This record gives sequence, structure tokens and C-alpha cells, in this order.
Amino acid sequence: MNGRTQVSWWRTATGATAIGIALLGIFHVLREDFGHVLGALPYLVLLACPLMHLLMHRGHRHGG
Repeated sequence: MNGRTQVSWWRTATGATAIGIALLGIFHVLREDFGHVLGALPYLVLLACPLMHLLMHRGHRHGG
């Protein structure tokens, strides 16, 4: 090894910029379009269930 430690992507300039843009986008949506967010909330919860199932069961090594 060359003695360098790998820096997490979140601590790079690109990662910090991406986090900042995401936070600004979330703030804008919650500030300006809060009614639309509340209207879509039940659908987002229903969408979150299968997504969490797919992503959280990845490490169980079923069927192999």
C-alpha cells in the first residue's frame, strides 16, 4: 500500500456539493409545494414498502 487512506465520497467536494443541492431542493419542495407533498405522502409510503423490502433483504443470501 502507498499509505493513503481512502476518503469517503461524502467528504469530497463533489459529495458536499451534492448534499448541499439536495438540501436546497428538499427545502424548496417543503417550503413552496407543501400541499403537493402532503397529497403524495400516502403513495410515497406505499412505494417505500417494496423498496425497503428489496433493499433491506439484499444481504440475506436467500435462494443461493
